[in-house]
Amino acid sequence: MKLSSFRGQEERAAFLFILPAVISLALFTFYPMFNALIISFKDYRLINPHSNFIGWTNYRNLLTDSKFLESLGHSFHFAIVVIPVQTALALVMALLVYKKSYVSGLFRTSYFIPVVIAMGVASTLFKLIYNYDYGLLNNVLHTLGISPVAFLSDEKVALYGVILLCMWKTAGFFMIVFIAGLNGIPADLYEAAEVDGATRLQQFIRITLPLLRRTMAFVIIITTMDSIKISGPVFIMTGGGPADSTTTAVYYIYRTAFEQMDMGYGAAAAFILFIIVMVISIIQLRLLRSDVEY
Repeated sequence: MKLSSFRGQEERAAFLFILPAVISLALFTFYPMFNALIISFKDYRLINPHSNFIGWTNYRNLLTDSKFLESLGHSFHFAIVVIPVQTALALVMALLVYKKSYVSGLFRTSYFIPVVIAMGVASTLFKLIYNYDYGLLNNVLHTLGISPVAFLSDEKVALYGVILLCMWKTAGFFMIVFIAGLNGIPADLYEAAEVDGATRLQQFIRITLPLLRRTMAFVIIITTMDSIKISGPVFIMTGGGPADSTTTAVYYIYRTAFEQMDMGYGAAAAFILFIIVMVISIIQLRLLRSDVEY
C-alpha cells in the first residue's frame, strides 16, 4: 500500500515537472502548426480579414510553381554540397584534437568560436569579406595576382558563398559531437588492433568508422534539416539574388507569406517542405541504423 502511494506521488511530481513544457509546446508549437495547416487550405491573405476554404488548390498550384520548385532545387543543392563536406571536415577536426594534449584545448576553442557567434553577425561579417570592391577576400586575391570574384553578385558563385559561411559557422558544433563519439570508443579495441599489426588507416576503417555510425547518423540528419531550412544568411547576404539564384525554400516561404501577404500559399509551401524533410529524415534513419554495440 505504501509502495503504490509512493509511486503515485512520484507520478504526480513528474507530471508537475513536465507540465510547463507541455503547455509551452501546446501553445507555441502544436497550436500554431495546426492553425497553419488550416490556413494552408484557404485563400488567406494578411491584408484581407476574410478568407475562403479552397481545398487543395494551394498545394496543386505549388507543384507547378516554377519559382517554388526552383527554390527547392537551391535548398537541395545546398544540402548536397554541405552534408558530405561539412561532415568530413568536422570529423577531421575532431580526429585532430580529441586526444588530450597541451594545445588540444586551444584548438578546440578556436574551432568552436564560430559556433557561438550569432548567425546575423557572421552573415554581416562575411558580406563585408565578400565585397567585390573592398572585401578582404578579393584584396587577398588581388595580392596573389588573381582577378576579383563577385562572390555575392554572380549567379554561379553566390550560393557557394553562403555555403562557405554556413560550414564555417557550424562545423565546430559537429566537431564536438564527433569528439564525444570518439571518446566513447574503448581504447582496448585500438590496443588489440595494434597487437594484431593493424595500421592507423586500418584502425580508422575497421574500428572508428563502424563505431561512429550512430554519431554519424545524428550529424547527417541534423545537417540535412539545417541545410534544407536555411534562410537567415540568404536574407542578410543576398536577399535571394542575384536573379533568385540563392532563394531557398524557406526564404521563398517568407517572401510569399510576409512580403506578398499570401499566407495561405506560404503555409502550404511550408507543409510541403515539412513533409519532404520528414521523409528524408526517416529514410536516413533507416539507412544509417546501426546494431553495433561497444
